[in-house]
Amino acid sequence: MFDSSSESSMSISMDDDFNSPPTVVTPSDVSTPEAALFSQREGSVGLANPQLSGCRRRMLDLVNKLHSTGRERRVQVDIDLPQIAVIGSQSAGKSSLIESISGITLPRAAGTCTRCPTECRLSRNDTPWQCIVSLRFMTDPSGQPLGQARSERFGPIIYNKAEVEERIRRAQRAILNPTKLAKFFLEDDQDEEQYTSQLSFSLNAVTWQISGPDVADLSFCDLPGLIASVSSRRGSGNDIALVESLVIGYIKKPSCIILLTVACETDFENQGAHRLAKHYDPDGKRTIGVLTKPDRIPLGEELNWLPFIRNEKEPLENNWFCVKQPSSNDLKANITWSQARQMENDFFSSKAPWCELEGIYQKYLRTGNLVERLSSVLSDLISKRMPQIQDEPERSIIATRDLLGKLPPAPSSNPRSEISTLLHKFTNDLIRHVEGIPDDQSAFSTAVGLIRSIHPAQERFRKEIRKTSPNFRPFKRIDAGNKHFPRAVFLRAEEGDVEKSDDSDSEDDEVFGDQIGRERKSRANEIIYIDDVLDRAQRARTRELPGHYPFVVQKTFIDNIIKEWQAPAQVLCKTVHSVISEHIKGLIKKHFSEFGQGYLEQRVRQVLNNNYQPFVANFETHILTVLTIMQQHLKKCLERVEKRIVWLMKLEDLPFSLNTHYLADYRAKFLSHYKSVREKYEEPDVMNAIHEYKVPLTAFSSASKNLPIAQPTGIAKALAGLAEAGLAGVQAHDLAKLLPPDPMEPALNIMADVRAYFQVAYKRFTDNVPLAIDLDLVRGVKQDVLVVLYSTLGINGLDGHRICKELAQESPQIADKRIDLQKKLERLEVASGELLSLGV
Repeated sequence: MFDSSSESSMSISMDDDFNSPPTVVTPSDVSTPEAALFSQREGSVGLANPQLSGCRRRMLDLVNKLHSTGRERRVQVDIDLPQIAVIGSQSAGKSSLIESISGITLPRAAGTCTRCPTECRLSRNDTPWQCIVSLRFMTDPSGQPLGQARSERFGPIIYNKAEVEERIRRAQRAILNPTKLAKFFLEDDQDEEQYTSQLSFSLNAVTWQISGPDVADLSFCDLPGLIASVSSRRGSGNDIALVESLVIGYIKKPSCIILLTVACETDFENQGAHRLAKHYDPDGKRTIGVLTKPDRIPLGEELNWLPFIRNEKEPLENNWFCVKQPSSNDLKANITWSQARQMENDFFSSKAPWCELEGIYQKYLRTGNLVERLSSVLSDLISKRMPQIQDEPERSIIATRDLLGKLPPAPSSNPRSEISTLLHKFTNDLIRHVEGIPDDQSAFSTAVGLIRSIHPAQERFRKEIRKTSPNFRPFKRIDAGNKHFPRAVFLRAEEGDVEKSDDSDSEDDEVFGDQIGRERKSRANEIIYIDDVLDRAQRARTRELPGHYPFVVQKTFIDNIIKEWQAPAQVLCKTVHSVISEHIKGLIKKHFSEFGQGYLEQRVRQVLNNNYQPFVANFETHILTVLTIMQQHLKKCLERVEKRIVWLMKLEDLPFSLNTHYLADYRAKFLSHYKSVREKYEEPDVMNAIHEYKVPLTAFSSASKNLPIAQPTGIAKALAGLAEAGLAGVQAHDLAKLLPPDPMEPALNIMADVRAYFQVAYKRFTDNVPLAIDLDLVRGVKQDVLVVLYSTLGINGLDGHRICKELAQESPQIADKRIDLQKKLERLEVASGELLSLGV
């Protein structure tokens, strides 16, 4: 009942209702036990008042029914129902006050103060008087909260009021010893003083339901008294905080009427209950103060308490009351309830200063007046809360159904069929993703499409292979700091921008060779100068004719390049494997996470990710072995593609290409590029003249005007001379061919051969490797996946039914949550039905 989750978020103002005037009872009004406030029969107690209006009675009846909707369906947990909570310091007279309201004698032996919540449900009906005592458990024996409150009947129905006291004493003892069976305490005769309980206080409650013709329709709770210290014999250091937390759990609810008991025998400031009431009801709108034990006020201090009755000190909306309950001697004399009320009336009628109070304040003395005020306040609060009480069940029903709908489906009655359906859906979804889907976001909310996820890795692979292009320079090493090597125009037009220092100098270092090759990732990226190439060619010559060099020179350069390709290929392979693995995890979560306890998800995930081990019959061992199976399927795909990459690398061992046209074209372009850059520095005057030459227009203009034609000079004169000699059509750039032979010509040819072959081979390799990975790893993962799942999980084998049943088991957490929500829904529906049946 004190579960904070049931606290209403709506603050209830009771200013007007709490100020409604109570029935004024003067000393003459209560001079006899047959006063109008109570039933004419001596057994009538508390709020069993036939003079209460029919509307108020119906309100009290309704809330009582909601409080007791089913033996284990406490709707109070779900709806903030109005109730009365009696709080106070230990030995403040709370239990005596409860006795006065209920007519039941509570345990009085030494050491038997209230040590757990005692909830009293009073219900009026026409059947003979009876009392049912129950134990309500909110926590388990270790003190951990239960998902659902559990009620347990404690003993048979009681028809004799004299038996209630002993039954409640034994019930409290059962609550304080949670590890023992409750029925043990029904028969145990051990003396209370000699018995040591396991707990000094408990959150679990003793509940007694009393019904009969002279019983009120009322619910209230007597809470353990607040304590300032604990004894070493009967308590622990946590008891103070435990009791305070328990009290707060009740009084913080907006619909809780706080019945604050304060013993007059102790200084007001030393009683902590008022501090809590003030904190959770700062305006005093739902607190009713009760001064107890006025006969024990130290001599001469009586006047200190009158300001409370006059509501001058610590004022409350519903004032302070003062009651006088039987003393210990009176209880030993077994006085009746009517006699107790008469003795109370005699005390306030004859004892100063109470008898001297003005008539207007006499209505705040005596238990009868307090009970009448409680009745008025409770019924008014019920009336004010009724619209919310009507709405809350329906709102809670909708919310509870929504929560139930969000839970995974309940275990299937045919788990084998359900698992088979899940596996087929998963396989089809996997195939769809492997083949590529146009709208990847429709797959599952947080995933990026599989194919799109692989594209960046493929592009990085292409760039890494492209970076291994040989960095030839058509200059000697000695000229490294003085000559610049620009990137070939045809490469820029063909491939666009590439990484810095590929086939050209860095933008930051226009002069090549000045540590441009620092931090190279591969030896193939190191700058190779033309004299290095020629030196290597000279050292490779054996029986060749002069001017000829063996092909092993080109092959050596090519081999150094090709061996750099394996690492990027392996990185691409591992990256794609990782992407597929993560993607499959998402698909597995999508299809299997809500099935059973996650065993199936776990198995499928591991079928894709770990090492395969044979199926074994034992289920527990089977779980451990199948954890390796699903990942093995993916691992086998990875192993196949890694072998395929090794095979592709071996294909590149010997330089080969049937793309003779592209190879020849690239060779011519690179040779021309190397020569032009070299000639720019070797024959600067001639090359500048050639580059700056423009076809003159003077010949045409002079002829048209009959002017003398100017004689050509420089490049124009050379072209004119060649034309005169019969070599017409020679262009200016052709004149570079007339320059003396370059002694580095063999090296330039080798450089052009190697660079042209790289261009053909790298394009081939950067296509073949992604294709192999796509075939054996990406598309390979869908091959036979359904067969692997069926055969490894064993769901079609001899133990298939048992395995499927165990896989489909719902997790205890989900099962408990489902049960809790179903019980809550049942409580709310019953409460809603009660409201509808009563026509409110």
